[in-house]
Amino acid sequence: MKAKIMLSKRYPKLYQLFGAYLNQDSDLWGETIPEIVSCYRRDCPRESHLEMIHEIDSFISEHPDDLDSAFETDYGQDFDPELWGYTTASFLEELKRLLSD
Repeated sequence: MKAKIMLSKRYPKLYQLFGAYLNQDSDLWGETIPEIVSCYRRDCPRESHLEMIHEIDSFISEHPDDLDSAFETDYGQDFDPELWGYTTASFLEELKRLLSD
């Protein structure tokens, strides 16, 4: 539980996305990552999108050599990018692109 509390404080927008949208109930929001992220974008203000982009950049820069394992540790219980056809890096880049549109 301690790790989840730290994530919610360190990366609150990512924590929200994975906790509410990209979890075992993600099919409620859509069948593809773009569809699901579109729901997030609709539900959250533009400022939140920009904050999440910043969080993604921070996460990537903090884990230049262990991005896959860090992502697995922090978000792997609820979400696996490979099941959606992504690598960790390509998923995070896609997320940034979708939030930037």
